[in-house]
Amino acid sequence: MAYIFDEMHVFELIFYNAMGKHNEFGKEGERIAADFLIENGYQIQYQNFRYLNSEIDIIAQKEDILAIVEVRARSNDIIIPIADTITKKKIKLLVQGANHYVTEKKLDVEVRFDVITILKNKYHFKIEHLESAFYHF
Repeated sequence: MAYIFDEMHVFELIFYNAMGKHNEFGKEGERIAADFLIENGYQIQYQNFRYLNSEIDIIAQKEDILAIVEVRARSNDIIIPIADTITKKKIKLLVQGANHYVTEKKLDVEVRFDVITILKNKYHFKIEHLESAFYHF
């Protein structure tokens, strides 16, 4: 049996396959970041916390600091540094989600917004943890 696809169908198959791999790598990056945080003395409180339109990749605590962590994983950062891909809108959503989480849990902690970047090449990962990567005011 032969299949005939128009150009749009072929594009959709390629696009969805690429997006699937991208999402898998993103989830792998979040796992690597969580392991990295644990190895550095953090306790993971929540992963993929959602509130309205916001999603926080990792909420981790170390002593009295609650780290709201955005994870960015890429296979290259030639065009733009990974950390620079976080938009003002994303920051606003992270703050919204963090405020809800802290209020819901009735926490009395210092909240810090961090970014963990993961750059993957063929053989290893380069991890960078940017503490206090941005301020929400």
